[in-house]
Amino acid sequence: MTEKSIAVVTGASRGIGRAVALELAGRGNLTVINYNGSAEKAEAVKKEIEAAGGEAALFQCDVSRYEDCEAFIKQVVRDYGRLDILVNNAGITRDYLIMQMKEEAFDQVLEVNLKGTFNTIRFAARQMVKQRKGRIVNMASVVGIHGNGGQSNYSASKAGVIGLTKSVAQELAPRGITVNAVAPGFIETEMTGALPEEVQESARKGIPLGTFGHPEDVAAAVGFLTSDAAGYITGQVLCVDGGMAM
Repeated sequence: MTEKSIAVVTGASRGIGRAVALELAGRGNLTVINYNGSAEKAEAVKKEIEAAGGEAALFQCDVSRYEDCEAFIKQVVRDYGRLDILVNNAGITRDYLIMQMKEEAFDQVLEVNLKGTFNTIRFAARQMVKQRKGRIVNMASVVGIHGNGGQSNYSASKAGVIGLTKSVAQELAPRGITVNAVAPGFIETEMTGALPEEVQESARKGIPLGTFGHPEDVAAAVGFLTSDAAGYITGQVLCVDGGMAM
């Protein structure tokens, strides 16, 4: 058992998830780093948190698998006695134009990004309801608001996350649990770094602030929404996008 608040971050081995894990650990939470296939990178995040004086743990789980998520969340509760914060960050892309997109590519993205978010909330909510307190933050995207050519599967999954967020927020609010979403725009990660330079330059022209954000920008928003200062905020979508969605 621990007196610290327990925060679970899915997909926390790199990019935005890593930044969120570091942010929450820096705020004094014992941070559970979930990963699927990147054990070495997840271990590096854990060591980084511990080197800074924080506490962290590792849990492998494919969030798209319902039974695995049940076992994962139950194990966290058994180990620590509570679950205070859930950040659903795990996500994948499989980008194709609609006429070239195979059924598998569509299904995979929805299973991880949307169903994975449902899976973890489904089991975490049970413990939070018992506590009559909790913070849930789901990672959406600005493309879930205004769409993006070549990403119909990803856009649909993130639009679904927004709808899921608002519905669950209504259900859990009477039990003192807030549920919000953060919608990043173009953030400097491995994913955006792999884009051709001309694509990156074109993207920057569509951002009012004229530049890509950093994972830490998103992590700061998550940190706020999981804090006591955001206790009267629920069912909202906070865009961290340099002004793209305004």
